[in-house]
Amino acid sequence: MQTITDIGTLIVRTPGTLGGRPHIAGTRVSVQRVSAWYKMGLNAEEIVERMGNLTLVQVYDALTYYHANREEIEAYLAAEKSSYGSR
Repeated sequence: MQTITDIGTLIVRTPGTLGGRPHIAGTRVSVQRVSAWYKMGLNAEEIVERMGNLTLVQVYDALTYYHANREEIEAYLAAEKSSYGSR
C-alpha cells in the first residue's frame, strides 16, 4: 500500500528550536542550512548524502520553501554571514 505524505507538514517552526526559524519537521536542520548548501552548488542528492539523515523528499521540500520564501531565507543567510564576519 502506498503511503501519502502531506508535504505541508514537512517544514515547521517550533518556538525554542533554531530561533523559531523554519526547519525540516522532526530534525534540527533548517531551511537556511539546506539553502546555503544549494547556493554553494550542491544538488538535492548531494545534500542528502552530506546529511545522511534526510530524505530526498525533505530536501526538495526545504528547497521549495526557500524558493517560495526567498526574501525571508536570504535575510537569515545574510545575518548569518555578517555574524561570521564580525568574529
